[in-house]
Amino acid sequence: MTPKTQQTQQTGQTSYTVRPLDSSTWPAFAELVERNNGIFGGCWCVGFHPERTLRGPDVSHRAIKEERVRTDRAHAALVFDQDGAAQGWCQFGSPEELPAIKHRIAYEKEPPLRPDWRITCFYVDKKHRGQGIARAALEGALDQIALAGGGRVEAISEVTAGREAPGRFLFSATVELFEEFGFSRVRQVGKHAWIVSKVVAPA
Repeated sequence: MTPKTQQTQQTGQTSYTVRPLDSSTWPAFAELVERNNGIFGGCWCVGFHPERTLRGPDVSHRAIKEERVRTDRAHAALVFDQDGAAQGWCQFGSPEELPAIKHRIAYEKEPPLRPDWRITCFYVDKKHRGQGIARAALEGALDQIALAGGGRVEAISEVTAGREAPGRFLFSATVELFEEFGFSRVRQVGKHAWIVSKVVAPA
C-alpha cells in the first residue's frame, strides 16, 4: 500500500524532504523517537493501532511498531531536514490499521461516511517546532495517499483560532491547518474538536 516516493518541500527558508515510513527509513524514525524519550511516555506511535491495549512487562511498543513498519502495516510521512535527520511525521492509514479514534462516543452517535484513510497524529521534535514540519508532513501524507489510490480522508483535530491551546492537545494538528489543505468540517465532537474530511483524487 505504501507508495515508494519522496518529495522535497520548501517551507520559508527551510527545505525538507518527505519520505514514507518503511524499512529503509525505520532507523531514522527510531532515532527521532528515542531522541524524544519514546514519545508521550513510550507510545512509539502505537496509540491508534490495535495493539494499543496490550499491557505487561513483555510488551514493547518499539517492537510492535517496528514489526508493523517492516510488514507494511504502519504508514506515515516522515520529514527529514537538510542534514538528513528525521524531525517529524504525520501518521495515516486505513481504519483497520488505525481503529482508535478520539472522542469515540460522540463520533459514534452520528458516524460520518466511512473513510478510506485516517490521519491520526503528528509529531515534531521539540527543538524544531514552529518551523513548518507539521505542514510538510501533512502535505507528504496526502501525496502518499494520492499515490496509493486516493479516497476519503478523515481526521479529528482541534480548533485553535481565538484560544491558547495546550500543546498536548495538538498531536492531531489543527483544524485550521487541515482547512488550508482543502478539508471541510463535518461535525463537532468535542468542545474544540471537529471531524474534518476531504476526498483525495488518485495520482
